[in-house]
Amino acid sequence: MAPARSHSLSSGACPSNALSLPAMRPTKPDSEEDAKQAPQGSLGKTMWRLFALLASPEMAKWRFRMGLALVLTIIAKLFSVAAPILFGDGINLIVDATGNAPASQAGQTSTLWPGLLTTFTLAFIAYAVARFLSVGAPQLRDAMFAPVSQDAQRLTAVRAFAHVQGLSIGYHQTKRTGALQRIIERGARAVDFLMRFLIFNIAPTLFELTLAAIVLSANYGWEFAVIAVVTIIVYMALTWSMTEWRVGIRRQMNDADNEASARAVDGLINFETVKAFAAEERESDAYNGAMKRYAGAAAKSQSSLALLNGLQALIMNAGLLAMALTAGWKAFNGVLGAGDVAAVTLVLMNIYQPLNILGWAYREIKQGAVDMERVYETLALKPDVADAPDARPLLLQGGAVRFENVGFTHDGRSRSLGGVSMEIPAGSFVGICGPSGAGKSTVLRLLFRFYDPEQGSVSIDGQDLRSIAQTSLRDALGLVPQDVVLFNDTLRANVIYGKPEASEAEIADVLKRAHLSDFVAGLPEGLETRVGERGLKLSGGEKQRVGLARAILKDPAVLILDEATSALDSQTESEVQAALSEAAEGRTTIAVAHRLSTIAGADRIFVLDAGRVAETGSHDELLARGGLYADMWRRQSEAVSAATTLVAEIAE
Repeated sequence: MAPARSHSLSSGACPSNALSLPAMRPTKPDSEEDAKQAPQGSLGKTMWRLFALLASPEMAKWRFRMGLALVLTIIAKLFSVAAPILFGDGINLIVDATGNAPASQAGQTSTLWPGLLTTFTLAFIAYAVARFLSVGAPQLRDAMFAPVSQDAQRLTAVRAFAHVQGLSIGYHQTKRTGALQRIIERGARAVDFLMRFLIFNIAPTLFELTLAAIVLSANYGWEFAVIAVVTIIVYMALTWSMTEWRVGIRRQMNDADNEASARAVDGLINFETVKAFAAEERESDAYNGAMKRYAGAAAKSQSSLALLNGLQALIMNAGLLAMALTAGWKAFNGVLGAGDVAAVTLVLMNIYQPLNILGWAYREIKQGAVDMERVYETLALKPDVADAPDARPLLLQGGAVRFENVGFTHDGRSRSLGGVSMEIPAGSFVGICGPSGAGKSTVLRLLFRFYDPEQGSVSIDGQDLRSIAQTSLRDALGLVPQDVVLFNDTLRANVIYGKPEASEAEIADVLKRAHLSDFVAGLPEGLETRVGERGLKLSGGEKQRVGLARAILKDPAVLILDEATSALDSQTESEVQAALSEAAEGRTTIAVAHRLSTIAGADRIFVLDAGRVAETGSHDELLARGGLYADMWRRQSEAVSAATTLVAEIAE
């Protein structure tokens, strides 16, 4: 038998650190209807976006850590390939020495040549060090890169959130809030996942495969490089094809999960309605049905994953068998040593480790790419209402408002407003009324520039709103809506929302003017009381007074009252009306009202009907005209009279 070739203690890399799984994984697709038309999420485009994100000016402070992470990754892969070779060299030294010793001295280390013990000990120490560095370097890299990944995740989320905040109201009216929040959350998580998995695991593994093929071919023979490359290609091809097949099964599971989630959210958000209709059992049954469909689809998904894992294991072990048989045959013929058989087998096993969960990884990487794609699609959206390039701040000169021949159409309607013209002098108090659907709310939204008119113009102090920066416009407007929406925060935070820098004296004054002082004083935690989601812990009247206080504290040039006293009882309404009258002094006030008594004292009243100004004048003038306003006043007066009579009869 020809002597086995000798080996030097070559340097290289160590077994790859299997896979450092990120703490957070991309979650299931949205529950939106357009989920079925979700973007494909190109991996090439995703990689480019990841690198562009890392290269952005906001991430410049992390450049040193990025470079060091890359160096540590390369070091780990070098030692990953070197470790099996060092191990094989140690075995070859022992076999060579014991094989050349006299038979009478075999097994007696004291009779072996003097440097044997030291030589193979150094070889195994080198193997252990290389093995440790191949595992330890990625751990150090992950620790150093964690702040980078988290900052990239934060930056993506904040960019998306800020962009969505800047989109027009039309976008938010058609987008499900929960789905939008999930798009942002999943997109940010995908950044973290893809960086740590795609950049630091899959890409380095391909580098390790290339390096291993070169080392195997140079040290042991080209056959081993071919076996390694072919095995990995077959493995990846199988994984890709089966994962694509599993996508359909996975989509069924996600659809069922989305339905179950939607059922649960609807039932929990609308719990008052559920209880009011004694529908708890019905909601539970519906949720149970959705969960059954999810369980069936999930079982199919898990079974198909088990099949994929089994076939992957078959290919892996077939490759290892081919590698071992080839190495064994060469060793039998004296071309390789016993340690070389172990070395080539270990090299291939090291490459397999990070690919062991490639089926799961491929699907999750693809889903992560889709999640990133959705975020970037959102970032690419342009607001329907945007500031002009030369937009300038609003220059207030009293707050005169003018609608000039304004036409506007809502989605799904033939006409919302047509030819509306209104002149509202600075400092005046005007009322806007009309039947439901007449266009009252649309007028206010155009004034806030939530929409732009399709015809005509809206202006303040002679400045077309389309030429004004939206921020300065809305700083000049104060709104007390019919349905006051509060943040799930303290009373204080909600009152000062329009003026965060307000002093305690200003807050106390506005609470008094909005008739909230006694209410706040009676709360154990006072202004620090949390109001619950959307202010559910407060009554309708309390919420409306908080909204009034918020608007008064802002001290706007134009005060807008949208059914501002509709949720108040008669006594509180008269008190708040007095506060509103005081707040309206010295500023332009526009009151949209269904209850005509609240605008009877207005300087001028505009009566809308079918999107047009049907009548205009003072309260007395409109009554004398005997038109739409007079008819509305008569019917409301009769309703109040009938209610008063009914109460009196019941009291008797």
